[in-house]
Amino acid sequence: MSTPSSQPAHVVFVTGPSGAGRSTAIHALEDLGFEAIDNLPLSLLPRLLEGAPPDRPMALCIDPRTRNFDARDLIAAHQKLEADPAYAVDLVFINCAADTLERRYSETRRRHPLAPDADPAEGILLEKEMLAPLKKHADVLIDTTHLTPHRTRDEVGRFFGSEGGAELAVQVMSFSYKRALPTGADLVFDCRFLRNPHWDLDLRPKDGRAPVVQGYIAEDARFEPFKAQVFAMLDLLLPAFKEEGKSHLTVAFGCTGGRHRSVALTELAATRLAEQGWQVSKRHRDVDRSATSNTDRHRGPIKWSAVSGGDGEAMQT
Repeated sequence: MSTPSSQPAHVVFVTGPSGAGRSTAIHALEDLGFEAIDNLPLSLLPRLLEGAPPDRPMALCIDPRTRNFDARDLIAAHQKLEADPAYAVDLVFINCAADTLERRYSETRRRHPLAPDADPAEGILLEKEMLAPLKKHADVLIDTTHLTPHRTRDEVGRFFGSEGGAELAVQVMSFSYKRALPTGADLVFDCRFLRNPHWDLDLRPKDGRAPVVQGYIAEDARFEPFKAQVFAMLDLLLPAFKEEGKSHLTVAFGCTGGRHRSVALTELAATRLAEQGWQVSKRHRDVDRSATSNTDRHRGPIKWSAVSGGDGEAMQT
């Protein structure tokens, strides 16, 4: 181990049921600069952390695949390390609904590690019982039931994306209330009261990125006061969140179909924040949902292409 730094060494324990997205989470942490170790036997943890604290953050995946796994032992290890001022510790629980886990195993035809010769449902139930104490004890709970691997990585980035003092990353997104609130949104603004281009047959096929659609919405007398107050709130809150040490902030605008009003406000807000120098990413969750999911990230005033989220859900372990 190297010489300890003035900052506590960050250690993140990752656990949760098989198929929920543990590997996706551990790989996301590795990409964020963590030294990642998957399927670490808990008995090796004291030896791993002997001597001075590590000079880079560590992500350790410990789960029921591990030899002699016991949730109580992991909780005890977490509490012991948490009591050491040389460490900053988080326990991340990657969760998922049982029926979704069953579907993922069915689609991939993989065997459950705790029930290799039986129905995966048996292993899922057994693992749920084994992990129940850890779910209650977790510092961070990420539910991947309705998330793609891409969105799971985004959720990990929300909590750990600025490791090492990087600046606040802001995601601005649009969404449809018909498809529910976006998971993990920090600030949500409802645009459904604004003039709706959907009822104009010429505008209906377009979306909120089109200037003609934005102009139509802006004709609503309530548009400018609403936009001004939203922007004033962002001007107040973003510096405060950054000062507090928050690494990632998601600002979401919603409307009925997620295609016109929310998209227009997302475009305007993302451009303004980029012009102010914030690190901004933009996503239109429900526009062209069949398109490949992608996110454009830029600094400064620049025109972005559309971003959309997919419905597909690959197997996560």
